[in-house]
Amino acid sequence: MKKFIRLAALILAVCLIGALCACSSGSKGGGAGSGQDSSAGGTAAPAETPAETPAESGNGSAAKGDGNDQVLSMGTNAEFPPYEFYDGDKIVGIDAEIAQAIADKLGMTLEIKDMAFDSIITAVDSGKVDMGMAGMTVTDERLESVNFTKSYATGVQVVIVREDSPILSVDDLFGSNNYTIGVQTTTTGDLYATWDIEDKGLGTVQRYNKGADAVAALVSGKIDCVIIDNEPAKAFVAANTGLKILDTEYAVEDYAICIDKDNTELLEKVNAALEELIADGTVQAIVDKYIGQ
Repeated sequence: MKKFIRLAALILAVCLIGALCACSSGSKGGGAGSGQDSSAGGTAAPAETPAETPAESGNGSAAKGDGNDQVLSMGTNAEFPPYEFYDGDKIVGIDAEIAQAIADKLGMTLEIKDMAFDSIITAVDSGKVDMGMAGMTVTDERLESVNFTKSYATGVQVVIVREDSPILSVDDLFGSNNYTIGVQTTTTGDLYATWDIEDKGLGTVQRYNKGADAVAALVSGKIDCVIIDNEPAKAFVAANTGLKILDTEYAVEDYAICIDKDNTELLEKVNAALEELIADGTVQAIVDKYIGQ
């Protein structure tokens, strides 16, 4: 009798083990095509991992893939009206709208990242953003780090002074009065003032992170003038009584989009889109919207 009980128990144990093995192999085999199991199984984990954005994946990322799931990241300094500035919590302006039109042409989603102007070239060069657009002029120094697209707009460097200023023309800056000139750091206004005036011992250049800070220093009498682009200059003069823009231009220059030197594919695509937008009048319409004809 005891032997019979032991034999029955042994048979029952074997049956249980067989059943457990069958269940285990069944769940592994059904994972690839069985709804909820496929999302829980190990092979489905990579699909759960978010794709990298262009800023995260480095140089050339914006040129890979297709469709609206691709992000085109743009670095700018939103302190430069009417090219880029804040309207509430949104960055708007000429550059923002042209960049959006380019992204639409490429079937991509535009992402604008606000940063210090002197960080834009570095951000593009390191792959943190795909392109830089901030009323940026092509210079030999910048070409050492990045490539530029064809020009999409023309900028004019002007001089802002107080209405009672003894500075009556740009030529007065090259005399022996040793004026203190305010600029936004690393802009072409900074470069021109450094090369033409400070390096020659004709004056002192005071650099600020924002154009608005330079203008505030001018209003308070800390500096004698500000060299900056014409359109932002108009906005600053309109917002601050007692200032004016000199009639004579300091320099005329072309604006372009900077892109990492290694990302030639994106450069070609952006250039192609930009050429189409210039040809069909979109770029001019955007410029006229903010500046007028």
